[in-house]
Amino acid sequence: MNNQTSKNLINKTQYFFQAIKFQESIFALPFAYIGMILSIQKLPTIQTFLWITIAMITARTFGMAMNRIIDNQIDSKNPRTAERHIPKGLLSIKEVLVPTLASALIFFFASFQLNLVALILAPIALLYLSIYPYTKRFTWTANILLGWALAIAPSAAWIGVTGSYNIIPFLLSLAVAFWAGSFDILYHSQDIEFQSKNNLHSVAKKFGIKNAFLISKIMDVLSMMSLLTVGFILDLNYVYFFGCLSATFLMIYKYMLISPDDLSKMGIAFLRINAFVSCSMLLGTLLAII
Repeated sequence: MNNQTSKNLINKTQYFFQAIKFQESIFALPFAYIGMILSIQKLPTIQTFLWITIAMITARTFGMAMNRIIDNQIDSKNPRTAERHIPKGLLSIKEVLVPTLASALIFFFASFQLNLVALILAPIALLYLSIYPYTKRFTWTANILLGWALAIAPSAAWIGVTGSYNIIPFLLSLAVAFWAGSFDILYHSQDIEFQSKNNLHSVAKKFGIKNAFLISKIMDVLSMMSLLTVGFILDLNYVYFFGCLSATFLMIYKYMLISPDDLSKMGIAFLRINAFVSCSMLLGTLLAII
């Protein structure tokens, strides 16, 4: 492999990780760790931690890459997304598809390393991640269905550790579904004009931006209620509830940054606040069980 080929490969690899916004793994990964920790009420083994991490990152990579492939034509038409790597020509569909399929294989292997139940359910998770990007083409619930894509994380981690399922991982996933769906509603409020012109669907297009913000706030409240219910059922240490309180203040702050009349700070609200919410919950959970 000559220097030019090596340089091109490095550039394509960098473009791929930029395209899937690898850094945004921090949104759902902390909730996967919460599911992992609460499933056994203690810190897991290093081996379990590593396989859960690998499974979650590769599943998220697969899902985001499939989203980029499936929405390529839509992204190329939208001024907000036209500079993404595939529409801009920095990556071809094939160049994205190869690491996407590799991520799927690694995900299956990680699931196999965890337990049989995780392996059996792995194809269902990837199937859902492959289907939900299409939903914006025919239903306003697409934002909510995106929330359920991220909500797989805590339940999958719980199953990956225990091979079983109960009300606690369901509540954790419900919390993530409400929270992730809420910020997806807000995020795609930026595209309401584009959606109207291209027959795409969202909560904001269906109900208007002001009502979309109201729905988003209700979903954030329901998310926190789900997390509090988990703490009460498991009789967790008070530190867990401080984590919930911190996450609540962060959610409130999000609505101080953006409003139906001013979406200019969406980047801060979307990237930073959401990362802080999930990390606050993880820290509270960790301190509650150690």
